[in-house]
Amino acid sequence: MIKSIQHIFAIPELRRRVLFTIGMLAVYRIGCHVPTPGVNAQVLARFFAGTEGTLLGMVSAFTGGALERMTVFALGIMPYISASIILQLLSVVFEPVERLSKEGEQGRKTITKWTRYGTIVLSIVQGTGIAVGLQTMRGPAGEPVVAAPGLGFILLTVITLTAGTAFIMWVGEQITERGIGNGISLIIFTGIVANLPGALVNTVRLMQSGTISLFALLVIGLIMVAAIWAIVFMELGQRRLPIHYAKRVVGMRNYGGQKSHLPLKINMSGVIPPIFASSIIMFPATVANLVDVGWVKSIAGMMTPAHWVYNLFYVAFIIFFCYFYTAVTFNPVDVAENVKKQGGYIPGIRPGKATSDYIDTVLGRLTFAGALYISAVCVLPTLLIGRFNVPFFFGGTSLLIVIGVGMDTAAQIEAHLISRSYEGFMKGVSLRGRRG
Repeated sequence: MIKSIQHIFAIPELRRRVLFTIGMLAVYRIGCHVPTPGVNAQVLARFFAGTEGTLLGMVSAFTGGALERMTVFALGIMPYISASIILQLLSVVFEPVERLSKEGEQGRKTITKWTRYGTIVLSIVQGTGIAVGLQTMRGPAGEPVVAAPGLGFILLTVITLTAGTAFIMWVGEQITERGIGNGISLIIFTGIVANLPGALVNTVRLMQSGTISLFALLVIGLIMVAAIWAIVFMELGQRRLPIHYAKRVVGMRNYGGQKSHLPLKINMSGVIPPIFASSIIMFPATVANLVDVGWVKSIAGMMTPAHWVYNLFYVAFIIFFCYFYTAVTFNPVDVAENVKKQGGYIPGIRPGKATSDYIDTVLGRLTFAGALYISAVCVLPTLLIGRFNVPFFFGGTSLLIVIGVGMDTAAQIEAHLISRSYEGFMKGVSLRGRRG
């Protein structure tokens, strides 16, 4: 491993990309500690003291604690993800957006521009809801979170939070373009990992005080180890469809007659479904937690990770986005056409429509299995951790995102190393399943 890390810094381009990524993530973490003007941080901290394991605690975990401290990055990257979801849905049901998505690089740039505009609009909406909610919040002793409420505070908070989200969006795009890995995913990854040291220290303290038994801690540790093993195993798993190429004679030389395969991953959509599902659930639930209305509070009470209503919606959204994102990113008709043009065929399947139908059938079964796997990983550990009253939120969703993003980034680093004749980043481990 040490030798592989040395190889990373021996390649100038890869070294620049890795250092640039680290630097931009460091800027993001610094911004997570810059407070929003007009908010009493001490009172707000007391308000968030009992939100571990709730949806509000989960939102704070995804923002790296920025929401809990009400910093300039309190909204996090979720408005950008929500805007991306809307544009991707429109690319399927709205013909003008669908045409743009098929226009190559120029269409992609236009959709990206619309996504940025949508991010600003959603940030303004969410920022307004948070600003209004902050004015109604009180600490345990009845002290107000906002010392000088009013229109001025609302405008200042909305501008600050919107600017913070826009900056995070820019940071993510810069990492994707000039760094290593997917910038948006790495920002979420950083936010989750940043909470881990403090959560572990808090858990040790509670175990020493007798709040958590050693047996419960061992059970939770075994659950997390089993979840990590299951995630790695399933993320590398794939179904390989055999492809044979017919022989062709060109001049005096023979071409073809070879055998290959088409790799179809069990989880074609990666960590996108749980991120998208979390974003959709967090948007209304975050506002509901900050509004002091009876029926809104009762609904917000149901939207906690340990409640069956929350998990029902969460699983439904995960399954939907597994199928949706797979359909958007993988077209069996195009794949079958490309195989046919290259003189290939799947044994026992006629080229053309029969091949595309066969690939679509196999892909549908794999997607169903992948959706069940993601749902189980995201929901079951969270329910078990809630049963043991663990005082921090680091459930299956967080594990899936951390491991998935880590494997994707490692795969990109490995590709850079191998392309320059260096030994792979993960010696003895094949990450081709992530790139398949």
